[in-house]
Amino acid sequence: MKAKADVPFVPLNIAVLTVSDTRSVETDTSGQLFVDRLSAAGHGLYARVLLKDDLYKIRAQVAQWIADDQCQVVLITGGTGFTGRDSTPEAVACLLDKQVDGFGELFRQISVADIGTSTVQSRALAGLANGTLVCCLPGSTNACRTGWDGILAEQLDVRHRPCNFVVHLKQAEPCVSRG
Repeated sequence: MKAKADVPFVPLNIAVLTVSDTRSVETDTSGQLFVDRLSAAGHGLYARVLLKDDLYKIRAQVAQWIADDQCQVVLITGGTGFTGRDSTPEAVACLLDKQVDGFGELFRQISVADIGTSTVQSRALAGLANGTLVCCLPGSTNACRTGWDGILAEQLDVRHRPCNFVVHLKQAEPCVSRG
């Protein structure tokens, strides 16, 4: 990572949404990985929610965070596959002002080392809406690790050069974890 030493770190307020019909907070290893990684990086956990894979419930929750002046990033794990209930991309895409096409492309590229050609079945996507970065990743813990370590850790750090997403996000006061 290229970092500019004279730029101070900016902690972001990050919401984590797990989309799953089978997980509970206790068994949600993917959501917990995001919570652990964002906290270790110095960011604040704005909120953590677990929802069943329901297009309208997902859309409503994400829309609420996009409209919230204090929520800067939404990380979603789950619901990006091809089963009949997977609806996260459909729930989220219509809320985005701009899609970050390179996010899904890069995620699939770096996933090849772990899962080979199965990466073509990932519908990972990201975009900006009302100054909020929204990222949708698969529900596996390994996929979330790949997404955080390979993309998000750098792109959510204002010191990363030549560019990062922090400069595109709404300004907010650092949060104390809302859980």
